[in-house]
Amino acid sequence: MKCGVCGAGLVPTASDLPFKTSDHTIIILKDVPVLQCGNCGEYLLEDPVMSRVDEILSTVARAAELEVIRYAA
Repeated sequence: MKCGVCGAGLVPTASDLPFKTSDHTIIILKDVPVLQCGNCGEYLLEDPVMSRVDEILSTVARAAELEVIRYAA
């Protein structure tokens, strides 16, 4: 697969990603599997991974300001 920004190849890796779920809540997911460009750093989440991210984010308490969660498939 090619990077949509620079056209270089994407390689599978794991990354920590922040998600802002409300005005006052940020969730950091650790070790999320992504396809990342070795040239420019752009990344892509595949559909099954994004579905799992959505499931994880839907379980987070909205009262939290910052929460760190390890991604688990």
